[in-house]
Parts: sequence; C-alpha cells; structure tokens
Amino acid sequence: MTQKNNVGAGIALMVGATIVFALQDGISRHLAGTYNTYMVVMIRYWFFAAFVIAIAARSAGGLRAATQTNQLGLQITRGVLLAAEICVAVFGFTVLGLIDSMAIFICYPLLVAALSGPVLGEQVGWRRWSAIGVGCIGVLIILQPGVGVFNPWAIIPLISALMFAIYALLTRYAARQDSTATSFFWTGVSGAVAMTLVGMWFWEPMVPADWGWMALLCVSGASGHWLLIKCYEMAEASAVQPFAYFHLVWSAILGISVFGEMLRPEVVVGAAIVVVAGLFTLWRERRQR
Repeated sequence: MTQKNNVGAGIALMVGATIVFALQDGISRHLAGTYNTYMVVMIRYWFFAAFVIAIAARSAGGLRAATQTNQLGLQITRGVLLAAEICVAVFGFTVLGLIDSMAIFICYPLLVAALSGPVLGEQVGWRRWSAIGVGCIGVLIILQPGVGVFNPWAIIPLISALMFAIYALLTRYAARQDSTATSFFWTGVSGAVAMTLVGMWFWEPMVPADWGWMALLCVSGASGHWLLIKCYEMAEASAVQPFAYFHLVWSAILGISVFGEMLRPEVVVGAAIVVVAGLFTLWRERRQR
C-alpha cells in the first residue's frame, strides 16, 4: 500500500483539520467581535505568510522553486481573493453567528460545480445540475426569504461562499501549470501583503489576554493547513473531501456551547439538504474522473 492510498489516515487528518478550523472560526468570532476584522485577519496572515515561507524553504528547490511561476497575476489574484473572502466570512460570524454562517457557506462545492463549466470549460451533466438545484433549495430553506422578517446579513456568508468557490476554481486553473507548493506560497505571501496594506490603517490596542487568543488563532491556522497538506499526501482529495462537512458539526457545537446560539430547525433541514447535494456532486465528479 502506497502512502497516497492510506485513506484511513487521510480521513483522520481531514477530520482533525475540520476541528482546528472550527476552533479558528470561534476565536475569529471572539476577536472580531471586540476588534476590527481587518486587523485580526492581518495579524493572522502575518503568521500564515511566515509559515508558508518556512515550508517553501524546506521543500525541494527551496524558495527559488516555490516562487517560480508564469502566472504571477493569477497567483496574486488568488491570494488577495482568499484574504478578502476570510474578511467577509469573519464579519459574517460576528453579525450572523457561527451556525447560520457555516450552514450557508457549505454550499460552496455546489457553486464550484456550477461555475466549473464557464470558468474551466468542464462539462457539468444534468445529474450535477439537478444536485445544484436541490442544494439551492436547501439554502433557501435556511435563508427563509418571504417568511417573517428576512435577515439581510444572511447574504454575507453566501457572498463568502461564492468568493471561495471562485478561489477554488482559480486554484484548479493555476494547478495546470504550477505546483501545489508554488500556489501555497503565493496564497500566503500575497494575502499577507494585501491585508497589511489594508489592516495597518485599522490598528487597535489589544489587551494581553486577547493577544493570547490571537496567538492561538495564528497557530491553529498554520496547524489546520499543515493537517490538510498531510491529508492530501495520504489520500486522494475525492476520498477525503466529504469529511470536510464535519466542519459544520464542530462549528454548531461551538456556537451553541460557547456563544449561546440557537440551532433552528430550518437550518438543520436546509443544511442537511445542502450537504447531501454536495456529497452527490463530489461522487459524480469522482465517477467521471
């Protein structure tokens, strides 16, 4: 058995990554609820950039190999887009909460499937289009437009999901020429530069206790990415990606136990529909490959 076929270890690493990322979301909500989102994301990106530089320096070919690309504009666009998406997502946590935000955000695989045709020229069959339509129904159940008073903040995680879907598609497009190490390097560095240019104008003094939370946020971000790297070294992405939905479970537990959020029945039903539709699109994509 080759290391790439160690699916069990890959699944365990993916589940571990979802736990770390859920913890990261909870800390981000706490800090961004007290300080401004730009500063929180900026400091987080400083640590992330240092992490990717260290990884690149230790890899084959070192920094020279990691920085080489014929798609510099595309790589920078990816990095800046992800940084902007994180800002939108963290802001959504503060105004909508972890549970509702993540329940809407998990529709991003469906958006990736829907946009893969016009962006990447991939063929999307009627089965996947049907799953995308079903997933949209799930999102509408969560949003409840026309029922009572629609919360306008609910559009924030939907925008975040669309941004992340575009980032994922650009990453797949960049992978046609660049290695994973190159894309990872430019994701961290370009995002850190962009966030510094914005976040330095919003600096606020932090109390010592919150610097401890900020340190934990930075470490959890780097740890989560490291777990994902090891996960994809152990197993194919199509085999472990369905377990990424555990992120929603851990976020719900944090939202209820730490932030006192409510788990609304329509959120449970809508999220379940979105997850099933997303799993079906992943299965169809794996079958076609």
